[in-house]
Formats: sequence, structure tokens, C-alpha cells
Amino acid sequence: MNEPATIAEILANTRTIAVVGLTNREGRASLGVARFMQSQGYRIIPVNPTIDSALGEKACPTLDAAMAAHPDIDLVNVFRAPAFVPAIVKDVIRLKIPHLWLQEGVVHDEAAGWAEAAGIKVVQDHCILKERMAAGWKNRD
Repeated sequence: MNEPATIAEILANTRTIAVVGLTNREGRASLGVARFMQSQGYRIIPVNPTIDSALGEKACPTLDAAMAAHPDIDLVNVFRAPAFVPAIVKDVIRLKIPHLWLQEGVVHDEAAGWAEAAGIKVVQDHCILKERMAAGWKNRD
């Protein structure tokens, strides 16, 4: 978990990111980070039952709905409180999504361990925007 090679692999091989907890409210970290990732060529799928859309994409109320609509999701990026992480991880495992990223401040060692034991590559308590910036600003293909 959190190994530089794992971070590099996720950033290089991910195309479609389901962002759990993405909001459409300006000034929120989830929107700023997702907007940046979208500008870098990643497709962003909002997962939030309380919004209709964000960043030009229709929001899905659950990860199940997101996978049904976008079966190419290869990363779940979590902007929820740690208490919600176990249920999210169970969904990620069940849906066989290969990568899980828990944003800065989102820490749940036990649930992250479940994901790793299921073969999912996990990054925890890191900001994907900061890691992408550190990898370079160049847009992806």
C-alpha cells in the first residue's frame, strides 16, 4: 500500500475514475481534485446520491449503478469519512474494480487491508492531485 510503484501504476493505467463523494459545489476538495484529474485526460464518474451531475457527467447514486453504466471503471477515488470506507471497499471487491484510492485524511487500515487481500491495488491517505502533479503536468494520451 502507498508504494511509489503502485501510485505510478494507478496514475499510468487508469482511464475511468469513479469518485465517491464527488460534489458539484465549488470550493470543495472533491470537485477541485476531480476537475484537475479530468483536465489530465481521466474520465470522471460522480458517485453521489444527492447530486444530478458534476463536471458534465451524470451522477450515479451508488458504485453498483456507476459500474452498470460505466463498466470500464478502473479506479475508485474516495472522498468520504473513514466510517464509510468498509462498505465502499466491500463494493469495490464485489465489483472487481482493480484500484482503490483513499484521499488524504481518509484512513481505514482494516478495510484497506481487505482490498489488498482481494488483489486490489490501494493508496491510502494520499491526494491523487498532488501525486499526479508530482508525476508531471503533461496531459495523458
